[in-house]
Amino acid sequence: MKYFFAFISSLLFFEGLSQEDNSNKVIDSLYKEDQFYAAITYNVLNNVPDDLSQSGFSIGFHIGFIKDMPINKRRNLALGLGLGYSTNSFNQNLLINKEVDNFVYEIIDEDDFIKNKFSNHLIELPIEFRWRTSTATDYNFWRIYAGFKVGYMLLNNTKYKGDLGEIKYSNISEFNKFRYGLYLSTGYSTWNFYAYYGLKSVFKNATIDENKLDMSDIKLGLIFYIL
Repeated sequence: MKYFFAFISSLLFFEGLSQEDNSNKVIDSLYKEDQFYAAITYNVLNNVPDDLSQSGFSIGFHIGFIKDMPINKRRNLALGLGLGYSTNSFNQNLLINKEVDNFVYEIIDEDDFIKNKFSNHLIELPIEFRWRTSTATDYNFWRIYAGFKVGYMLLNNTKYKGDLGEIKYSNISEFNKFRYGLYLSTGYSTWNFYAYYGLKSVFKNATIDENKLDMSDIKLGLIFYIL
């Protein structure tokens, strides 16, 4: 976390250096930026057991609104508070099945199935610090936005199709409903890189051979802003 605050301090330092160079730019006291967003990500599981691997393309879609709240006269420094929706899938070889009243977890051979994944749907609350080179009349600008995101899982699903037939479950209680992590988006104009690092384990107390599954998620992709 200390590196995150050091990063924010660096942005403030460079902002001070650039004030004189931008003194002649037109300022609109009411203008705001980047209040709607849409993103597509490749989802990666982090801290997985040795034999667990991902297959196929694990994808995420994210949309939302962020209230832009400028904090300086030039309005290129701002805080953002928003609300969003996210859906994510993770294709991998972790079979989630039910025995009597309990769910069991097993790493299976990739030759034994056609499809095996779990997915979720989240409501998210992003909070971020924003630095950009925008003005009231310049819509092509550099941006660096860094923040913290909290999510609540509305729904989760698992789906297996293979040698055991077809197995589906919904709303498994072993998934952690509350999600949170750090994120960064940076780029110029339309194209912006997005990275999210989850700080909360995917599962509560799931185990394989008495070893706890302490996986988290990483999301890498592109994010687009409008208005």
